[in-house]
Amino acid sequence: MPELTAEPETQVPALEVRGLSRIFGARKALDNVSFTLPRGAFLSIFGPNGAGKTTLIRVLSTLTPPSRGLEKASGAQVFGYDVVKDAVELRERIGIISHNPLLYPDLSAEENLRFFADLYCIADPQARIDELLEAVELKHRRMDLVRTFSRGMIQRLSIARALLPHPDILFLDEPYSGLDPHAADILDGLIASVRDQYTFVMVSHDLDKGLELCSHALILARGKVVLFEERGDIDREQFRVLYHQTVGLGVS
Repeated sequence: MPELTAEPETQVPALEVRGLSRIFGARKALDNVSFTLPRGAFLSIFGPNGAGKTTLIRVLSTLTPPSRGLEKASGAQVFGYDVVKDAVELRERIGIISHNPLLYPDLSAEENLRFFADLYCIADPQARIDELLEAVELKHRRMDLVRTFSRGMIQRLSIARALLPHPDILFLDEPYSGLDPHAADILDGLIASVRDQYTFVMVSHDLDKGLELCSHALILARGKVVLFEERGDIDREQFRVLYHQTVGLGVS
């Protein structure tokens, strides 16, 4: 009998979610969520407030443990890593941009990036910091304290922080929220420049932007999957109707 070998990593999907649930008290923030996302995909997640979008991001990025799942130990794997059992190893492969920029306001832009570069043991950190500050157009403010930055500048520095370790997957929770047009254009350019290097998972309330960027779309409502499809299979008008129907559901 031939010896069994492990499945090549390139064949492992970016996300494998099976019967994932997260319960807070009597409320199911996630209720039996299942889908599979291939490597290199861009998933846009839509849904009304309280649908479970941010909770899903937090579970997949190991920030919040799931309550239970089917088939897999936790119900969620990222590149084959279980989000509970393998959380430490998985965090090295994840970049996250959320409502909390995860920056220190009383450190400069460069000091923030150096702190995280040291955490990730990045080789030649100065070159990587210089590269990212230029990419987010903050090189001229590198020595200024983050507490003096505008919302858009903080978001741009947060993006640089997330990209520092060359993660395999980027989780973006409403990354365009509060950005002025110039900052949004910078983010568009950044995503376009690294689009083929990462898997993306983005929460968005902007249907046009989310559908423009995505390869796959997911609608959540009351913690349940209402739709999960590849963009090429989506009828935009029907998608809009379905989305607006879910907005009326609100929180259970």
